[in-house]
Amino acid sequence: MTDTAQHVTEVTMNQSPAQPVIDLRGATASLGARPVLRGVDLTVHTGEVVALLGANGSGKSTAVRSVIGQVPLTGGELALFGTPFRRFRDWARVGYVPQRTTAAGGVPATVREVVTAGRLARTKLGVLRKADRAAVRRALELVGMADRAKDSVNALSGGQHQRVLIARALAGEPELLIMDEPMAGVDLASQEVLASALREQVGRGTTVLLVLHELGPLEPLIDRAVVLRDGCVVHDGAPPEAVGQHALPGHDHVHPHADVAAEPIRTGLLS
Repeated sequence: MTDTAQHVTEVTMNQSPAQPVIDLRGATASLGARPVLRGVDLTVHTGEVVALLGANGSGKSTAVRSVIGQVPLTGGELALFGTPFRRFRDWARVGYVPQRTTAAGGVPATVREVVTAGRLARTKLGVLRKADRAAVRRALELVGMADRAKDSVNALSGGQHQRVLIARALAGEPELLIMDEPMAGVDLASQEVLASALREQVGRGTTVLLVLHELGPLEPLIDRAVVLRDGCVVHDGAPPEAVGQHALPGHDHVHPHADVAAEPIRTGLLS
């Protein structure tokens, strides 16, 4: 049994089955002077795959960024794995795939180097062990990028960049995987590869929260949909057949930035 597998087993034994992985209650948050979340309740249980849906500006990305501390809550309560957010420190248990960014942010790096960065939280003093290298290889294989491991990320297409970002999150073998619009701007072939990778991860018991404009190839994996409108939850249950413009293919959206005066929580998650 690997160290990570043993850790997951110990957590499962010590954690009540009814205890949510994410427990967000009455959450409020603002971007600048504009309120974006208006009393959001969101609960995600172990092993669930939950999709956040809604029209542009409904608060989907702000909700997930609040869960990882990038947008501070102005009200309400948040707990991760049963621990109040202000005391939560075990960020190695959380994987995060940000919205529409390049894999290396313009810094020269190979595909393997970027994916390996997602494993560092599991290492001791940044020294990779056999299990760490195996986790990186598995993540690359899952997203179909093993043959590009030595290539520069600057030579990749948009869909390949997204594969690398997802592999980076998977390399840490997270118990909770949070993804912000993972399919936005990604070609159909890459969408199918990413859906297959996520299916494999879900099969291993990973809990998933993701923001989507459309369900697409991920639809069979979704256990529950939470629909936001104007920062409020208007549906929490089975995925609806269509929710306004979010169901339209290729419908992208640039979210406003948080107030520069609002200091994000330092979690160590890669963005």
